Amino acid sequence: MAKLFWNVLKVSPIVAATFFAANSALAAEVNEQVTTVAQLSQEADSIGQVTSVSQFSDVQPTDWAFQALQSLVERYGCIAGYPNATYRGNRALTRYEFAAGLNACLDRVNELIATATADVVTRQDLETLQRLQEEFSAELATLRGRVDSLEARTAELEANQFSTTTKLKGEAIFALAGAFGDERASAEGEDDGGDVQDNIIFADRVRLSLESSFTGQDKLQVRLNAANITQFDGDVTGTRMTRLGFAGDNGNNVEIDKVNYAFNLGPARVRIDATGAEVYENINVFNPDFKSSGSGAISRYGRFSPIYRPASGGAGLTLEFNPAGPLTLSAAYLAPAANDPVNGNGLFDGGNAIFGQVAFKPSNAFNIGLTYARSYQNNESGVDLFGSTGSELARRPFGNVATTTNNYGVQATFQPSSALTIGGWAGYTTAESEVSDEDADIFYWAATLGVRDFGREGNVLGVIFGQPPKVTGGSVGSEPDTSYHLEGLYKMRLTDNIAVTPGVLVIFNPEHNNNNDTIYVGTLRTTFSF
Repeated sequence: MAKLFWNVLKVSPIVAATFFAANSALAAEVNEQVTTVAQLSQEADSIGQVTSVSQFSDVQPTDWAFQALQSLVERYGCIAGYPNATYRGNRALTRYEFAAGLNACLDRVNELIATATADVVTRQDLETLQRLQEEFSAELATLRGRVDSLEARTAELEANQFSTTTKLKGEAIFALAGAFGDERASAEGEDDGGDVQDNIIFADRVRLSLESSFTGQDKLQVRLNAANITQFDGDVTGTRMTRLGFAGDNGNNVEIDKVNYAFNLGPARVRIDATGAEVYENINVFNPDFKSSGSGAISRYGRFSPIYRPASGGAGLTLEFNPAGPLTLSAAYLAPAANDPVNGNGLFDGGNAIFGQVAFKPSNAFNIGLTYARSYQNNESGVDLFGSTGSELARRPFGNVATTTNNYGVQATFQPSSALTIGGWAGYTTAESEVSDEDADIFYWAATLGVRDFGREGNVLGVIFGQPPKVTGGSVGSEPDTSYHLEGLYKMRLTDNIAVTPGVLVIFNPEHNNNNDTIYVGTLRTTFSF
């Protein structure tokens, strides 16, 4: 009896219980390590799976070993994951599954012996365990080796990972770009400052995002940004219709441009922005191929409808109800100058926007959204009704004075196949001056076509055509002609982390005046992501 007792004690309690539904406390620890470093799943795949019941179904419920283990499980509560500590086994098990269950019982017996309760372990059970251990010694050894390998890989990953709670994500853009044409655009259609500035530029934008999760369902984001990419607006082309979608210039000084926290609250997803709030980053904008500034459209207007730019850069609160369902309700409140306590600013006294959207997705092929936004902008934070898209008159129909708008939009995408996406948007805005009786009606639209995996997996060929925001009526009158936005791009995925996108933007009749010359913008954008 003593010799048999010590033979049982020699059994190592470390076995790959992660391959069985419920196992020892050590298995839970291994599982926790694997969860902490999700990349380990790929490593585990390369080691080999041992959980598939199709591998070796050679331990039948009628076998003596099966019945013996079942008796041990129910007597000692080895597998706590099953209700009432019973062994719900009416099917054949692979020898690896069986070995994992056997190891759980070995762990339990060792625990009882170590806690001086060995008297509850009978001689007959010890003999049964020894016989089972001998018969399944090969499977136990295999599992031990695999768990040892997993533990070693886990330790290496945890030793070298950035943080147990925080992931570091980055994006760097190198851009060659240039604007071409004869004269710069003007609202009157006459020479308003000379030729288009057509020198080629080479510039960059770098973003580092620290994303932390404390529960697995939440995310705290702190983003650093540095850039020196010209905006290709008034001083270069005479119009903001030519702005690039990834432009921005802070002299390449590193700045914290976003701080936000998102979490689940019942059926809703809540996001609180302390700074850098953007509606279009929080909800669906119905332009999956082109919405990203780093890998989507090359123009600012081509990324998504201007209705998603009612206010930006400050604090905000966004709620999404049922975000994974066919019907999603979204609501948001943004205040660009929420951090400034002076008159005309602050969380409620300054510029602000109230946003609501109903999105309906009856199938994976079709998605449509109806959107409303009411915004108030004043000269304290600057008036820009459409986020630097559209004509100068559309952006500031009454000048840089307090203005209230009601914005209505419809957006949709249709994917007849995994390789083709057709989308578009249309929007209508009524604007009223808060210092006079003036008002204005503004309209815009666009259509998009994206062809995925064109030429190579991961590539995207895109075409965007539309009319930027234009004043069509009201007391300020209407703009004489119509500008058209035409954009073509081809994103080439060189690797999982590098993409090169050549693209051309053409603005016909800039500033909605056909007396203005057509302006062209070309760019070669290289995006590195990690």
